[in-house]
Amino acid sequence: MPDEKTDVVSDVLETLRFKTLLFGRFEMGAPWALRLPRKVNASFYVVARGGLRLQVEGVAQPVFVSAGDVVLLPRATAHVLDDGTRKVPRDFISPAQLRAASGTTVRLGGPGATTTLITGCFQFGVDPTHPLLRAFPPIIHLSTQESGRAPLLAATVQLLSAETADPGPGSALVVGRLADVLLVQAMRAQARLAQPGTAGWKALADPAIGNALALMHEQPGAPWTVERLASAVGLSRSGFAARFHALVGETPLHYLSNWRMTRSARWLHESDDSLEVIAERAGYESAPAFSKAFKRRWGVGPGAYRRTPTLRETSLPSIDT
Repeated sequence: MPDEKTDVVSDVLETLRFKTLLFGRFEMGAPWALRLPRKVNASFYVVARGGLRLQVEGVAQPVFVSAGDVVLLPRATAHVLDDGTRKVPRDFISPAQLRAASGTTVRLGGPGATTTLITGCFQFGVDPTHPLLRAFPPIIHLSTQESGRAPLLAATVQLLSAETADPGPGSALVVGRLADVLLVQAMRAQARLAQPGTAGWKALADPAIGNALALMHEQPGAPWTVERLASAVGLSRSGFAARFHALVGETPLHYLSNWRMTRSARWLHESDDSLEVIAERAGYESAPAFSKAFKRRWGVGPGAYRRTPTLRETSLPSIDT
């Protein structure tokens, strides 16, 4: 066991290198409505004042969001936001208007009660199919009414609201970091609230499987086998394999192989290490074996992957994390 257990959530987010793409701040006077199509990136909304109704495609019941609450839509599903009344305007605000508002405050809607909405999205640079990300529900609603996280959530929302209301030098960076905090809070909520039998998040709370994940993240290049992992966490081979699959949603070696490829993709873009060195760090005996596995996972060989532009080089203005 490592002396200090690796923080798997932090390691996943750091390795996937997510970015916060900012859409800005809106002062919405009733009646108002936003219709957003399905997108590539996960959306988030922070209600600094007022309230709204959220209707997500494929989800039967709407969600009512109050001042101080945060909503994350991890699967980028099409959705509608409105003021909660039946007086929805005929013309919806378009995604193009949202993008044009990036970094600014825009006033839209009618003369009625005002809702202040801070919007944005998260973009993941590598492997958005990680089990923890796949395990997100369609909607994550973080409410300040829940006493367990109310103080931290309220403080984050208050800072985010203040920074977007009166931006100054470095505001984009500050807002991006605060948005990162919201994503981590959402992940913590999922780890705590995931139902029994839900693959992904319950794994982090399970002592044995959580420790096994920490070991694989701490030492991705170690010669792990199911037997060695089971022994390290004090379980039988069969018991460990069954428990890991039930809680993570895939076998231990499948998880390890994918994680090695995810880490390798980042090493290729962020270091000048040779393929031989990266192959060894990823637990492969030779560069050819590593190259074959890498191409099978990503569709291109490591050399070609290294020559492709990174997320940083191809994205529109955003905040790196």
